[in-house]
Order: sequence, then C-alpha cells, then structure tokens
Amino acid sequence: MGMGRRERDRQDVLFVTAQQLPKSQGHAFYKRLNRLLSEAGFDREVEKLCEPYYQPTGTRGRPSVPPGVYFRMLMVGYFEGIGSQRGIAWRCADSLSLREFLGVPLTEATPDHSTLSRVRDRLPLEVHQEVFRLVLQLAAQQGLLKGKTVAVDSTTLEADAAMKSPPSADAAPGLRRGGRGLEGVRHWLDEEGRSDRKRRRAERRRGPPLR
Repeated sequence: MGMGRRERDRQDVLFVTAQQLPKSQGHAFYKRLNRLLSEAGFDREVEKLCEPYYQPTGTRGRPSVPPGVYFRMLMVGYFEGIGSQRGIAWRCADSLSLREFLGVPLTEATPDHSTLSRVRDRLPLEVHQEVFRLVLQLAAQQGLLKGKTVAVDSTTLEADAAMKSPPSADAAPGLRRGGRGLEGVRHWLDEEGRSDRKRRRAERRRGPPLR
C-alpha cells in the first residue's frame, strides 16, 4: 500500500451528488436528546412560546431562524461549556453531528453569531428559561443526566454534574454549579450575553477592517 499525501494535485469538483456529501454517525447523546425532543413536540412548543415576539406568519421578508434551531444551538453551548455566540456558531458549523442535531443540511449554512444575537435580543429571559426547563426535565426523566439533583420549578430531579457520554470534558457547566438547574441556566445565559456584548463593543471601537 502506497503512502497517501495530504498535499497533492486535485481537480476542482464541478458538482457533487447527495450521496457524495459527507455523513456522520452522529453523537449518541445528541441523537437521543433529539429523539426525546421530537417525541415531546419540542419544536411546536417553542414556536408557540416565541410566536408573540415575531410578526404574523406570511409577513413579507425573510423568515427568521426557526426557534427550535436557535435553542438547540444554545443547548450545545450550555452542555459543552461554550461561553460565546461566536464559539457556538463555529462549533455547530464545524460539526456534522451537530448539523444533524440542528436539522441543517450540508447544502445550507448554519446560523452565524450575529443571527444568534438578534434572536437572543428579541426573546426575553423568561422564554429562554422555560425552554431550558423543558429540556432539563426531559433529559433528567429519561436518564440522560445522572447523579446529583436539578431543581426544575418545584420539582427536584435526579441529574448529574455532567451528561452521560458527554461530547466534551467541559460538558454541562450549569449542572456542575451545585445542581442549580434553572439558576445555572440563568447564570450561563448572563455570562454568555456579557461575553458577546463585550466583544461587540471592542469591534465597534476598532472600526471597520481596512480594505
């Protein structure tokens, strides 16, 4: 067998078929979580929660990012300990398994950080907390989390400081904070928002890039 070389002459590809696009087996945690979300009608629920903050369906203009996609991206940031919208956007764009989790095909771009910022500014904290309450409750009840407790409303659920089969060593930072559940979500959202606002202020001070 000859040795392959990374740098070699390649012809430009004019087109590829759907069968030629790269595929991923997916991450076990996110595949199971997606199945739970689907069975619970997650996307319909979050669309109902978010509907009052958008113009009526059929209004002229480009549709927004579906709420289900936006909140799945926030879940990735929360579970993997990513503290900025840029980091979340990069992680999702770079991962085939996360594209599958989001439901974004390879022929489409995943939402960028500025899109996440616009949606975040549109939706109040109460909506974010209600969505995370639903997700944490589903995950804990179905055994995706283990060990310590997570407080969801008045219910205390058994959950761990980290996910079973976590996608990174820094998974679930909010749950590691003493099992505070939604309080951990609030803290993470506040930290993530401050980080993003600080970065945007620095970019405005620097001004537009030189051409």
